[in-house]
Amino acid sequence: MDSNPTPRIYLGTGGYSDTDLLGTLYSTGTKKTDFLREYAKQYGAVEINSTFYAPIGQKAFAGMVDKAYVQTNSQLKFAVKLHQDFTHARKGTAEHAQAFLNALSPLIEANALAPLLLQFPHGFDRTREHRLYLANLVSWFKDYPLAVEFRHNGWHTPQVVDSFREQGLIWCSVDYPKVSGLPPSRLIFTERTGYLRMHGNNLNWWDAMSASDRHDYRYNEAEMQDWAQAIANQRQHFDTLYIFFQNTVNAHAYYNIAMLREALGRFEFEVL
Repeated sequence: MDSNPTPRIYLGTGGYSDTDLLGTLYSTGTKKTDFLREYAKQYGAVEINSTFYAPIGQKAFAGMVDKAYVQTNSQLKFAVKLHQDFTHARKGTAEHAQAFLNALSPLIEANALAPLLLQFPHGFDRTREHRLYLANLVSWFKDYPLAVEFRHNGWHTPQVVDSFREQGLIWCSVDYPKVSGLPPSRLIFTERTGYLRMHGNNLNWWDAMSASDRHDYRYNEAEMQDWAQAIANQRQHFDTLYIFFQNTVNAHAYYNIAMLREALGRFEFEVL
């Protein structure tokens, strides 16, 4: 048995329903109901973001499995962002968590579930109250791989990273714009599975009127090569890495995934 298996890297986008991807990822004229089927033919993973705004039922997830697995015979993995009640309103409960997990059963049964994502807002600083809330929240999802993104600098300390390693939590690495108030962009592995979200480097982050405005940024070749090198430098720290580009506006993600795929090709990863 190979003691050093080739690390596997899944590339994909945050959501698959952005109509800006028509004419690139999706051929012009593709119906929205066919987006996921087409997506699954080209990428290895997708980050479901709509669950942040409104819960999705079991039937909808079963439909996703059908389109990705039965109709296209792909092996698409689904990362799922937890509802904002858990992270922004912070009024989630253990019962609420169980209901969320029950809805995911079609993904779990199909072995299609990638990590769950908790994305905390900038206002979630590292107070005692917030640390206790996080500990509770994590316990509700303890049987599933959980990636956590912190936008407040207070969490970006060696102590927190070490505690993630001890608890088996996945540190969500992020490429943020280089603007005041956001943490530095770093690639950190606390588990053998890694998670990286690519937000772009739009310097108008704080003034943007919408998420799509914030993500209106296309990386250049040099930036993608730098990320490929950073990933290669840490290859001994991971077996699986999920990378999700959030800049689907103006189809930036489509071009950037192609660039990163090519850049990673020099390093003998398995790229899906």
